[in-house]
Amino acid sequence: MSLEHEVDAYLAHLRVERGLSENTLLAYGRDLSRFVEFVTTLGVQAGVLLDLGHVSAWMKALAEDGLAPRSSARHLSAVRGLVRFLTEEGVLRHDPTELAARPRIGRRLPNTLGEHEVLRLLAAPNTTTLRGLRDRAMLSLTYASGLRASEVVHLVLSDIDLERGVVSALGKGSKRRLVPVGEVALDDVQAYLSRRAEHPKFDAARVVFANPRGQALTRQAFWKIVGRYARAAGIVGAAYPHRLRHSFATHLLRGGADLRSVQTMLGHVSIATTEIYTHVGSRQVREAHQKTHPRA
Repeated sequence: MSLEHEVDAYLAHLRVERGLSENTLLAYGRDLSRFVEFVTTLGVQAGVLLDLGHVSAWMKALAEDGLAPRSSARHLSAVRGLVRFLTEEGVLRHDPTELAARPRIGRRLPNTLGEHEVLRLLAAPNTTTLRGLRDRAMLSLTYASGLRASEVVHLVLSDIDLERGVVSALGKGSKRRLVPVGEVALDDVQAYLSRRAEHPKFDAARVVFANPRGQALTRQAFWKIVGRYARAAGIVGAAYPHRLRHSFATHLLRGGADLRSVQTMLGHVSIATTEIYTHVGSRQVREAHQKTHPRA
C-alpha cells in the first residue's frame, strides 16, 4: 500500500474510531499531505520505509521555511499519530518518531476581554430586529457558557433546557457535556426564540441560531459577527468567538471558581489545558502591582 493510501486509512480511522470532527480531519489531512509530498522526494513510497531521518529532515524543512514552532509542533503531532497507527497495524516494527525533537514553544497566554469590554460587546447588537436578537443571544450564550464556535452554531433546540438553565454541547470527539448558563444569557436566548417563532419560515428549523433561510450558521459567519460587533464596541485587537471562551474561563477563575469545575465546563480532557487560565490572572496581578505599588 502506498503512503498516500496509508494516510487515507489513518484519517478514516480517526473519523470512525476516534470520532474527530471534519474540521480536525481536514487539518490533519493538509499537514499529512505536505509530509507525504516531502518524503516522496526522498524516495519514501510507503510507510514501511519511514525512519527518524525522514521525520527530522521534514522538521528541518519546516523550520527553514519559517514556520512558527507551534505550527511545526502541530505538524509533528500529525506525523506521530500516523506513525503510531502504522505501528499498531504492523506496517512498522518500531516508531521512528520516538526520538524526534519537539520544537521548543513558549507558553502562549489566552487573549481575553475585560469585563467592561464584554458588556460593550453584548450591548452592540440592535435588539429591535430579529437578527440583532439572534446575534445578542449568540454572544451572550458563548460568554456565559464558554462553548466553542462550532458547538454554538451546531446547537439544536433540544440542546437548550431553559427551565433547568443548562446547555448540552457536543464537543470534540463527539463527547457531550452539560454546561450551566446564567439567567441573563437564557433570557437573551428566550427573547430571540420568542421573536423567531413569529416567523413561519423558521418553523422547520431545528438549529438554535439560524440564518435567514432557517439553516445553521457557519463558524466563519459567527467569526464575522463577533468581529463586526467588536469593532462597533470599540474593542482593540482581533475579536473572535474563542476570545469569549477565554474570557469566560478567566473571569470564572478570577471570581473564585475551582479549576476542576472550569475544566468540566470547557470540556478539556486534561486539566493542564485549563491551567493556562490561572497564568492570565497571575500576569494581571503582577501588572497591577507594578503600576500601583510605590515600591514596585
